[in-house]
Amino acid sequence: MKKEFWINLPVKDITKSKEFFTKLGFTFHPRHIDSDEMAGLVMGDNNVIVMLFPEPTFKNFVRNDVTDANQTSEVLLSIDAESKEEVDSMVKRAVEAGGTIFSEPQDESWLYGAGFTDSDGHRWNVLYRDMSKMPKGEEE
Repeated sequence: MKKEFWINLPVKDITKSKEFFTKLGFTFHPRHIDSDEMAGLVMGDNNVIVMLFPEPTFKNFVRNDVTDANQTSEVLLSIDAESKEEVDSMVKRAVEAGGTIFSEPQDESWLYGAGFTDSDGHRWNVLYRDMSKMPKGEEE
């Protein structure tokens, strides 16, 4: 089965969310570039798409209440970074764009990471992995 893989997230304000992720350096799929009803955030080398939908639209899809991500967590979205500096830079840009840090940068020998929330409270983890220092037995 080929095809695409999407992650769908509810947001309070599509425009504000698009501005937030643009400030972090991400791009959006051209399919929905002018839409006020959805946005396709393109992530990583494999171009995974994180679809952002207004809360009422998302609620209609899932036929369930939308979790307040500022109060509870259902998912932790992780982003691979190429260096410790990239981790620090992304976290700094997230705060400048209106996000908050929930986990300050931590260095654990082979793993360096930090966590931030986006403008809707969704939690994002940014990690740099130095595979040359990874303990034996923990390889992917």
